Amino acid sequence: MQTTGESRSKGFFRSSPSTAFDQYLQDIQKLPLITDAEEERRLARRAQAGDEKAAERLVTANLRFVISYVKKYQGHGLDLGELVAIGNEGLLKAVRKFDPDQGVKFISYAVWWVRQAVLKALAEQTRSVRIPLNQNSQLIKLARAQTVLSQVLKRDPTDNEIGRLLEETPDAVRSAKQMSATEISLDAPIDRSDREACTLGERFAGVDGAEIEDVTDFHLMREFIDRVFRKYLTPRERKILHLYYGLEQGSDA
Repeated sequence: MQTTGESRSKGFFRSSPSTAFDQYLQDIQKLPLITDAEEERRLARRAQAGDEKAAERLVTANLRFVISYVKKYQGHGLDLGELVAIGNEGLLKAVRKFDPDQGVKFISYAVWWVRQAVLKALAEQTRSVRIPLNQNSQLIKLARAQTVLSQVLKRDPTDNEIGRLLEETPDAVRSAKQMSATEISLDAPIDRSDREACTLGERFAGVDGAEIEDVTDFHLMREFIDRVFRKYLTPRERKILHLYYGLEQGSDA
């Protein structure tokens, strides 16, 4: 008869490890935690002084925390193994930068670095996957046309002038300009007057990834995107992301 602890363990890992990552998940369960605050401070001071063994002890004692923290970011293009590796990089940075004399627990400090590492990776993943190739081509042509006409005319060209050169309508030129501007908007703070404001990429990264698995065709995907945009974004932010993702023009989601 299985004990409760054995049942939980097998439920979490499903079965005996079949991959290197499964083995990693099991191995770190055996690593000792740091429960004494003074021991943590001593290790942190030694790590600051270049003691690699002390730094390693701080890292290994918090690997389980990284797994529990990054789980919520699954479903956005990176699997759990990738998220854990990225989170561990943030943990390593925290060990190098942590000052034990500031009166803060290491894990309270480290969570910021883990979060930043994960959100940055998710934002990069979103940008690299989501920009349609035909839109990239349009942006390149637009930039070249603007450069050439600016040199010839000695001023900024109008949308009509750019359209004539590219054989496009002025409306198409304006749409391409909006698309180009959104690449910056996704990385910039939503509220430019607040340096601590989150970016659009960070805001969108908080969506529950479990819903995505239920999407089975294009129309359901569009409904899913609209539902998520309405729930998490303002009308202006929805418009920016609609343009950025190449969704149907004219919709404010």
